[in-house]
Amino acid sequence: MTRQHGPHRARITFSDAAAKQLETITSEADLHALDRALVVISVDPDIGEPLPGDATNPHLRQYTDEIEHVRLLYWITALRTVVVVAYIEV
Repeated sequence: MTRQHGPHRARITFSDAAAKQLETITSEADLHALDRALVVISVDPDIGEPLPGDATNPHLRQYTDEIEHVRLLYWITALRTVVVVAYIEV
């Protein structure tokens, strides 16, 4: 019997600035909303819209969940296995 695997998820990591923002979130509802948004971008990193940039900076993307009121700025590593969250707004 063959085993079906779910989609491969990218690993989520945080920039230093985003990690500091994460430390200030104390509301269970905000943490839950953020967790849901992180799962979305880990499953499909291309879901966010690209932000204008140049070749010297990472190509930032923005994901906004209007229902949960979460906004994330992030970039995807070259091998598309890691999503680096640069900014969190809940």
